[in-house]
Amino acid sequence: MTSPASPAPAEHDYAALPQVSGEIYTAPLKRPAHVGEDWLEPAQTLYSSDEDAVWNDLFARQMQVLPGRACSAFMHGLDRLSLGNGGVPSFDRLSRELGALTGWSVVPVPMLIPDHVFFWHLANRRFPAGNFIRTRESFDYIQEPDVFHDVFGHVPLLTDPTFADYMQEYGRAGWKAMRHNRLKALGALYWYTVEFGLIMENDQPRIYGAGILSGPAEAVFALEGQSPNRIMLNVDRVMRTDYVIDDLQPTYFVIESFADLYHQTVERDFDRLYRGLGASFTYANSAVIDVDDVLHRGTQEYFLRGGRGSGANPV
Repeated sequence: MTSPASPAPAEHDYAALPQVSGEIYTAPLKRPAHVGEDWLEPAQTLYSSDEDAVWNDLFARQMQVLPGRACSAFMHGLDRLSLGNGGVPSFDRLSRELGALTGWSVVPVPMLIPDHVFFWHLANRRFPAGNFIRTRESFDYIQEPDVFHDVFGHVPLLTDPTFADYMQEYGRAGWKAMRHNRLKALGALYWYTVEFGLIMENDQPRIYGAGILSGPAEAVFALEGQSPNRIMLNVDRVMRTDYVIDDLQPTYFVIESFADLYHQTVERDFDRLYRGLGASFTYANSAVIDVDDVLHRGTQEYFLRGGRGSGANPV
């Protein structure tokens, strides 16, 4: 029986872009005519003074809420990369500095890119960042990640060697997920770690997920809200858990350290895990189950009141 996806010629060789057949369940994305199969833009956007001002205002707003809430590795990365020096940072500069620290680079893409292309870039220590910035009209919420979310939220942690290695291993894991047709399960792992993860520091949860770091309301809600669950990470459980993409999270998963995250994922037998997974998620995003190590069992009041669409206040 043939595999639905054709990975790189050998599992340890990630130089070739994986080819994906129509049997793989993935979101249909139309590739813009000006980019190739790697989806890379020819160059980073030259931002106007007004667009640079949007970056500066977004940065200033986050710095009102993140000190004391964001993990120390993120705050250290912000300083090392001088992301607050004014205006959208140069990807060339970031790539030089990251290259010297952890071997990563930042590359411009026009929009959300297909899973297999995203995996390929991560596997080769390239972080794809949106080549546009939100408008004043979408200042508070933007559904598709822009350069602020991608660079401010994600890139500082690529200065941390262990987290940088985790991101590369996540990209490599995409080949295996495609062979088993389990991209949704692997996406849940990314969502609950890289995008919305918490980490223990000095016996308290702190933020490392980019989706939280780049939004002021969620930075407070994730740590201090009574509504959401906060549960220690269990990879098998997380990959069976549904997630919400357009609101605050009902549940946050917490790691002990980046080394803990790395070992829980890289040392897991994902072939065996995928063989035991169903085609759909097992657990709702608000569920607490008997195997959970629960730090805080949430009231779920925000979601019971209807969440963002109802105008409910985060609690």
